[in-house]
Amino acid sequence: MGGVPGVRLPAAYRAAARLSVRVTVAAGAGFYLFLYGFGSSVAATYALFAAVALAGLSHIPGTGRQRAAVVLGLLPVCWVLITIGTYLSVRTWSAAVGMLVIGFALAFAAVGGPRPAGAAPGLQLMYILPSFPPYDPGSLGQRLAGATVGIALLVLAETFLLPDPPTVPYRELAARAADSARRCADELTGPPYTLSEEAAREAREASTGLRSSQVPEAERPAGPSLRDRALAHTGLATRTLLARLTAPRGLLHGAHPAGTGLDALRAVRDVARETSDRLRGRAPAGDAHAELLRARAALAAGPEPDASPAVLRRHAAVLEAADAALAMSTAAGIVVRGRAGAAQAAPGRFWYAHKRAPELWWWRLAGHAGSRSVFFQNAVRISLALTAARLIAGVDTLPHGFWVLLATLTLTRTTVRETRTTVRMALTGTLVGALVAAALLALAGTDVAVYAAALVPLMLLAFTLGPVKGVGWAQAMFTLVVALAFAQLAPATWQLAEFRLLDVLTGSAIGAVFGLLAWPRGAQDELRRSVAVLLRGAAENVVATTAELAAGGVREPVVTGPGHRSLLHSLVMAEAAYAQYQSEPKGLAEPSARPGQDWQATLMAGHHTLWGSERLLVPPEPVVVPPLEREPTAAVTRLGDRVAGRMLLVSARLDPGGDTPGVPAPLRDPDFDGFAAEPPGAPRLYYAAASWLDSLMTDLERITGESVGPPGSGGGR
Repeated sequence: MGGVPGVRLPAAYRAAARLSVRVTVAAGAGFYLFLYGFGSSVAATYALFAAVALAGLSHIPGTGRQRAAVVLGLLPVCWVLITIGTYLSVRTWSAAVGMLVIGFALAFAAVGGPRPAGAAPGLQLMYILPSFPPYDPGSLGQRLAGATVGIALLVLAETFLLPDPPTVPYRELAARAADSARRCADELTGPPYTLSEEAAREAREASTGLRSSQVPEAERPAGPSLRDRALAHTGLATRTLLARLTAPRGLLHGAHPAGTGLDALRAVRDVARETSDRLRGRAPAGDAHAELLRARAALAAGPEPDASPAVLRRHAAVLEAADAALAMSTAAGIVVRGRAGAAQAAPGRFWYAHKRAPELWWWRLAGHAGSRSVFFQNAVRISLALTAARLIAGVDTLPHGFWVLLATLTLTRTTVRETRTTVRMALTGTLVGALVAAALLALAGTDVAVYAAALVPLMLLAFTLGPVKGVGWAQAMFTLVVALAFAQLAPATWQLAEFRLLDVLTGSAIGAVFGLLAWPRGAQDELRRSVAVLLRGAAENVVATTAELAAGGVREPVVTGPGHRSLLHSLVMAEAAYAQYQSEPKGLAEPSARPGQDWQATLMAGHHTLWGSERLLVPPEPVVVPPLEREPTAAVTRLGDRVAGRMLLVSARLDPGGDTPGVPAPLRDPDFDGFAAEPPGAPRLYYAAASWLDSLMTDLERITGESVGPPGSGGGR
């Protein structure tokens, strides 16, 4: 028997519809309760805009329950912002100064991760709304009551209405990757001592799944807290371990002399299993971490004096895998147990393990307090734009002047090109919405019942279509929503739509001007600059590391190696620029980068430089290292100079100057076989350094696209 086939909305519409229902229920219930139940237009206004600000204007990532927890924690912040805005509205200049300070602080809070960044626009509105006349401190109680009820209703709606599909937590993704590492290590410890194609594919997929671009925004460990840093460290160490176990050159693969690192590889396998169990909340059966430490120490004590170069190379490869596994295990212990799990944390690599939360936040804020940080750039741009909008709206006494700031807030983008495109679509949408609103206001007149009946279905439609169809639809629908809402608060004529269009035009013009004046290319220029600085710092680190290796001397477990702190800061700046770059349109031509440039490969090279240098120079306990003999010294110096030189060439290629050569030099010279050299008298340390430098050259090949390895084989985030 025939019937009507089922219709399933696309995923984007389903997600928008769920959010629309929750926003409409919370905002509409609070608005009608105060306006028609208690006769308070002030409380009704704040109930409506509080819910809209923190759900419709903000983009807090996560499921409904995750967002509800964030919004509930923001309630005291909203009280403070409303109170400050109420008292500073006494003068235009005081409100503008407050806008400058608060606007910068809220925007700069994005350094705290995706959730503070997503909540910032809504919190800005919580200051903007009360900062306009009339100056009426006596209504502060009504304002706070309305906002509180609106936010409380939003929390309930997010928690119980139309729950979102669950996402996979990053801890589970890391546990799955550790499982994959366990399987790889298990296959490498038994005949035929090589990886199956299935295990290699699973490892590549698990490694790729830990990349930030593949992880839902709400699950990314991007915050400054101890556990967020440790979880990100766990993912990075696990990706590095997978890269070592699946290295295409196969130093760990195939038949080898009995006992050549097999005990250490078995300990790596057990540590991977223990890490997976710990991340899933299961108590480990033994102490695999301690066993790996013992196995690593035995292996590091050195092979037989007459060991062949092949054995020495394999020892170096096994030690790299063991170090990555130990880092993974230590970071996972901090994730689960906090500072209690940091007893075995090395002072350099796990510098954050013994620091308190305020100190970690200070490190994050101080690290981005400069013009090279995209977070700082964004905060300066939006705070100046909002301040200018507040001054213009106050001086010209524009009707409904807060709409000017709302337009500036929602339409200013991080690049001038994106701002221009957004403004054009927004003005078109606002014009259409204003025309429809004017017709509706002219026809309905003062019949409030019409507006009350139409508001809820229109809100449902606006918050469903706006996020999916784009800014033009969003502005058109929101113009209708605010027209119907304000027509219920006070008698309105068709001129309300005219005021809305004028305010949006003014606000968008201000946003466009500041988008042009303040870092108009957004993260695109900054990304090229920051990765070039990162590679130059990495080149310096490579030269310094090889020089110290050749010279020998006393090695101590210092907090951080020479030059590592500046390289780490460059890496943080490059990661922040890359994160913003991912969110910006890519239509603008980038002559200095090839199409599809793998910027993340540069971050991987930075991580590999730091980790390799620390592994070679920072031992777990004090030790005296003899200097290399003449031929190994010459060989490792030659390798270091070559890799550093290629890093400088790649940095110039990514961020070229006016005299950068148009034809880049090839990274690998077929006539140069330094990486395969076996100088007489070379110890294991030499082969460890050669393996590290060779992996850095592979990273450079991935950056330039000259030779792209297997997907997900890198160790970056």
